Amino acid sequence: MSVRLLIADDHNIVRDGLRALLETQQNLQVIAEAENGRKAVRLVRELSPDVVIIDVGMPGLNGIDATRQIVAEANETKVIALSMHSDRRFVAQMFKAGAAAYLLKDCAFEELVQAVDVVVAGQIYLSPEIAGAVIEDYVRHISRTDSSGFSVLTAREREVLQLLAEGKATKEIAAELFVSVKTIETHRQQIMHKLKVGSLADLIKYAIREGITFLDA
Repeated sequence: MSVRLLIADDHNIVRDGLRALLETQQNLQVIAEAENGRKAVRLVRELSPDVVIIDVGMPGLNGIDATRQIVAEANETKVIALSMHSDRRFVAQMFKAGAAAYLLKDCAFEELVQAVDVVVAGQIYLSPEIAGAVIEDYVRHISRTDSSGFSVLTAREREVLQLLAEGKATKEIAAELFVSVKTIETHRQQIMHKLKVGSLADLIKYAIREGITFLDA
């Protein structure tokens, strides 16, 4: 039986390349693609793929929060992070969100195929290039001292923060999240209070620093 895959990446060329390579494997089938995290979550609900290969930095809803939603709603679906970011904060946050594997985009294709096999078997896969960073975080007990936006803010507040940092107006955000403008304004006030920042510029810097959004998303 083929392993059913969903590819989530905001770059067309990456999705096309991954699909072409993955479909050379007889036991792998790409059933859908998503250009952002929100669409990835929706497609998982609709199609229940075996594995989602997801980028960490995507517009609208980043890969970390998308992974958290996917794992919460479809715990049979395994998530593989495929990212250009080797920063241990992103690696740690992806695994906290429920990812089963983390690879760098410059890895060999054979390593990605191996990771798919490993996660389908119910195991965890970590690219050797970043294993040291994860071990270091474990030794330091990062989870006990985590004060990033992923622990300070609620999931909805992180969504609002990402959209604000990506330049969306309050009305646009309200429409995208199907809530009132007043609700978004309240979220923004709460975010600024929790993060102890006083301007939109500071919010943008914080969102980029903590991996909630990316300059190249």
